Amino acid sequence: MDTIIAGNWKGRLGMGLAPRELVATLLAAGDLSAKEIAREMGIAPGTAQKRLDDARFKLGAKTVRGLVLEAFRRQIITPACVLMLNGVTALHPTLDSAPTRRDFRQPERKTEQHQPGRCCGETGLIAA
Repeated sequence: MDTIIAGNWKGRLGMGLAPRELVATLLAAGDLSAKEIAREMGIAPGTAQKRLDDARFKLGAKTVRGLVLEAFRRQIITPACVLMLNGVTALHPTLDSAPTRRDFRQPERKTEQHQPGRCCGETGLIAA
């Protein structure tokens, strides 16, 4: 079978997608927008969106994300390289079984600070 490589993804021809649909799907798997895909393929953004829509229809996906997942599930697309590091397979970040969240920050803890002159319930009011 013939293969196409685009970005970090490899696609197999003859499995339901036309060559240009497969390239668009591979680039979408690389997290590119339709406009970025158009720039990479040298076509108009509307044409890139049409390629993605045709591929979505063929694979029965509702979204571009669904298209990429379905193409991966059917083994139409696979990561182009798999690295072996200390006996552990490192795949593309979207396929990692335990992805790390880089956007997570620990919430700030609010601590009560003691203000001089305000202890033991003093309110500063004069009792009548």
